[in-house]
Amino acid sequence: MFAKDAKGREENPKCAWFFPSSSFASFADKSFLVKIQQPSYWPTACAELAAADPVMAALIARYPDAILANRGDPFQTLARAIVGQQISVKAADSVWARFAGLAQTVSPEHIVTLELDALAACGLSRRKAEYLRDLAGHFVDGRIEPARWKTLDDEAVIAELVDVRGIGRWTAEMFLIFSLRRPDVWPVDDIGLQKAVALHYLEGKRPTPKILRQHGERHAPWRTVATWYLWRSLDPTVVQY
Repeated sequence: MFAKDAKGREENPKCAWFFPSSSFASFADKSFLVKIQQPSYWPTACAELAAADPVMAALIARYPDAILANRGDPFQTLARAIVGQQISVKAADSVWARFAGLAQTVSPEHIVTLELDALAACGLSRRKAEYLRDLAGHFVDGRIEPARWKTLDDEAVIAELVDVRGIGRWTAEMFLIFSLRRPDVWPVDDIGLQKAVALHYLEGKRPTPKILRQHGERHAPWRTVATWYLWRSLDPTVVQY
């Protein structure tokens, strides 16, 4: 479940938003967790997907314990994504703890004031420190405004997010799925989705982005839900983010 974005920036295979062993769930402290509940659209989506596609019907029946959880405010969620890039979960845990300890208040208004050398002293690379400052700056000056997202479609939100250094399309799409819980996201660059579609629909042949995009049309307008069950078919552990 990782890729490079259109600008060649590396997306993160280690801080995946799907597999619990390598997810932000491993970063979560008690203050970061929220009550887990199913999105309101989930039952309708499942019913329509199952009626239209026998593969989806079988997967939905196999995994009845659907959970798609939102675990924190947008800034912390995206900051954790940056911190966890290209390192192990254990290392990311350690770096985040040191970063949060330095920052004390992990808010964009505070992070934007911290010196890059101080951030780097937490175990962050210089580049990640710059990414975090850039992310904070986007929140502070209003280029990213979460309250505005309710009025924006998926592509408009993605456009805002990928303007931040260190955030590519894949990360933005995972954010739409797991944080905003948008119902119709189909991340064609995601390796897990590619593998699952190959397994269930293409006799094991990995799809090209074009073919995968075309395949996704059959699952609209519930492609997030279809993606969740296809991921689940590769790893039966309950998806929690």
